[in-house]
Parts: sequence; C-alpha cells; structure tokens
Amino acid sequence: MRIHTLFMICLLVMVGCSTKEKPHFDIIIKNGNIINLETGDIARTDIFITDGRIKKVSAVDSLKDYSAKETIDATGKYVLPGFWDNHTHFRGGDSLIAANKNFLNLFLANGITTVRDAGGDLTTSVIDWKKKISSGDLVGPTIFTSGPKIDGKNATWAGSLEVETEQGVQKALDSLEKIPADFVKLYDSKISGSLYLQTIAEAEKRNLITSGHMPFTVTLDETVDAGIDAIEHLYYVMKGCASNEEEITNKLQNNEIGFWDAMPLLLDNYQDTTAQKTFNLLKEKEVFVVPTLHIGKILSYLDEIDHTNDDYLKYMSDGIIKTYEGRINRAKNNTKKANADRKALDVFFGKLSKNLSDAGVWLLAGSDSGAYNSYTYPGISLHKELEQLVANGISPLAALRTSAPNGARFLKREKDYGSISKGKVADVVLLDANPLENISNTQKIHTVIKGKQTFSKEQLKALLLSVEKSN
Repeated sequence: MRIHTLFMICLLVMVGCSTKEKPHFDIIIKNGNIINLETGDIARTDIFITDGRIKKVSAVDSLKDYSAKETIDATGKYVLPGFWDNHTHFRGGDSLIAANKNFLNLFLANGITTVRDAGGDLTTSVIDWKKKISSGDLVGPTIFTSGPKIDGKNATWAGSLEVETEQGVQKALDSLEKIPADFVKLYDSKISGSLYLQTIAEAEKRNLITSGHMPFTVTLDETVDAGIDAIEHLYYVMKGCASNEEEITNKLQNNEIGFWDAMPLLLDNYQDTTAQKTFNLLKEKEVFVVPTLHIGKILSYLDEIDHTNDDYLKYMSDGIIKTYEGRINRAKNNTKKANADRKALDVFFGKLSKNLSDAGVWLLAGSDSGAYNSYTYPGISLHKELEQLVANGISPLAALRTSAPNGARFLKREKDYGSISKGKVADVVLLDANPLENISNTQKIHTVIKGKQTFSKEQLKALLLSVEKSN
C-alpha cells in the first residue's frame, strides 16, 4: 500500500511538471545594454514585459524557456527609461486645440514618454487626452498636468486662476484638487508676495506638490521656507545668490524698478558665499530647479538668428507660428543694451546650472515648449536641453538623470517610473548609440515602448509625417 501511494505521488508530480506552462510575456527586449542612470554602469540584459509593466530584468539568456508575443532584438542598442520633458505647455485657446494635440506625436517620436504640463488654458482637452492615453485610445506620452496656473488679478496668461484674497487662495486650490491636477503651478506676473507665499503654504498643508516662478517682491529664502517644491527657470535662483537680494526686493516692492531692470543688478552682485548658502538650502529642502537653458539661448538670440529654415518648423501649424511673433518683435525692438544683457544672462545661467549640479541640487530637464515660446519645438527641444546641460559642463550621466529619474522623484512617482526595473511601467527607449559618450545620441532612437505599445523607427517617422501632413 505504501509503495503504491508513493508511486502515485511521484506520477502526479511528474505529470504536473510536464504540463506546467512556461512563462509567457507580451514583449521581450533581448540582449540590450541597459544604462543604470544612478551609477552609469552598463549591463547586457533581457527585459520581460507584460500588461505594460516590466516583469523581469535578467542577464542575457538566463531565462530560456518562455514564449512571447513580440521579441525585440536589442543587440548593440542602449536601453533607457523613456525620456521625460519636465516643463511643457498646452495652450493658445480653442483654435489651437488640434495643433496642441499634434504635439503628442512629436513628443513620442522623440522618445518622450512622459510630459509635465506646467500650466495653460486647455485643461479640459488635456485631461481628456490624458485619460485616453492612459486607456490606450490615444497615442501620446503620459501627461502630468498642473491645470491652470495660479496668479493675481489680470494675470498675463489666459485661463489662470486669479487670487486676490486668502479665500481666493482656498477656492483656487479647491478647484485644482477637483480636476484633479497633479501639481500646483504658480506664476509671478500679478500675484502679491503675501498671497504667493500663502498659496504655497496652504498647498503644503494639503500635501500638494508646488512649482513656479517667484515674484521678485519676496526672497528666495521666504519661498523655500513656505514649502515650494520646484523653481521654474533660473532668474529666481540667481536672485537668491546675489548679495543685494534684499535691496532689490525692496525696490520691487516700492515699484522703483521692474523685473528686467533687476537682472543686471543681480548678475553684477552674484556672490559665491551667498550662492553656496542658497545651494545648500535648496539641497537640504529637496527643492528642484528647472534651468530651461535651451529656450533661454533661443530667446537670447532672436535678434540675430533666422529660424525660418528650422527643420521642425514644418511640424508647427500656422496658428502656433503666429504666436511666436510677440517674442520675436520684442527682441527686434529691444535696445542694443537690452539684447546684450539678455545674452550675458544666458551665459551666466549656463554656469549657474553647472554650479547647482555640482552642489547636488536636484535639476529637472524641461524644454518650456509650446505656443508663444518662439522656435522651442515640442519633442526635439528636450534633447536640445540635455545638450545645453552638457555643453555647460554637466556630465551626460548627470544630464540624463534630470529627465526621467528626477522627474519621477519630483512628482513622487518613483514606484512606477524613472528606471528600468521590475514592477515599473514599461516606458523604454532603445538608442542606436551610447548617450554617455555623446549626449546627442539621445536623438538616435531605434524603438520606443510606451506601456503596452511598441513603436519602431519607421512608426516613429510616421508619427512625424502625420503631424506635417496635418498642418
């Protein structure tokens, strides 16, 4: 009896083993060179993807018995998490909704699988696109949006939430939570210093993420102490690095000078000891900084450089190109001194970015692309931003971190994004060449995987062509 029982058990085990199904995956990336963006190490690996998530990352051929719907030969390719553009805009009113929707293809064609929309006037459309992209009904990057910006009465940008009272601050934040916005974006054109600081502090109480410009009527220390999570652009960091910040702040409060009048005064009074204190504060409080160097260079030289033959201009609609005229005309009508000051600022901001990086301050790569921002094209401009960071002395590895890894960290999405590792969303880019050797290699895109979707080089070109034909 015992022998019979033992025989039956062995037989059942053998049958079970023989009928056990081998693992099945949706997509397998074979023999790719994964770049670890924390260490810079490169390892040949296989990546297994199912249902839009990375299920396994292992040494080449360590898993042999499996099946897959799609296998991608990544031999000789370099594998990175999909790029993030951490400062973009969807805006321009109803007449430009279709043009803004075209930007989705431009982002994805450039390997950008996630964008952070830093405020505009097309929130209803953006939320609709966001949902459809998430469900797979629309091709495009994952969108994290602030919804409309918060500013003061008679705000510069259409669609802004205008606050004039403490009650108005609460109402504005209530409306953003109802959207729901992924973070709060503040703008500095009309808001008072006191309401600006109160908005940040109240958002902090609600556990909302904040980023924005900073009114020059407050100091950088006050802004950081209120709880700001990211500072968009370098003007405001420069102010906190100047020995005369308090003096300039008082002059702005008394309407003795304007924003642009303050620039050369602050630049001339940049002080290393003050700057180091500011850098240490930003690092200690984990305040992210978005340099936007590429657009700074574009706008600084609008009086000199002709962009009419730009390759990406063909992807912009007539309506978008029309919005470029404001900045172009201002540059042409500026005094020689004003244009010279702008160029000096551009050079300084490059150096400031390097200093911030060296000090360990978290940087975010953002293009500031969108309507009104002349010749700063959605998609390609993120790669140009990375090039500018490297051109100013930041290593390619550190520059690459400012895209997906730091973007995910800022929005507290590290569980799902930012690296090629088990459990993360399968947003992956395969490059034909190593970006650690030349940052321009980020543009040599072979394949993009966006969750459950795979886009070959030919399909990425087709996305660009569809935009060109629609204009």
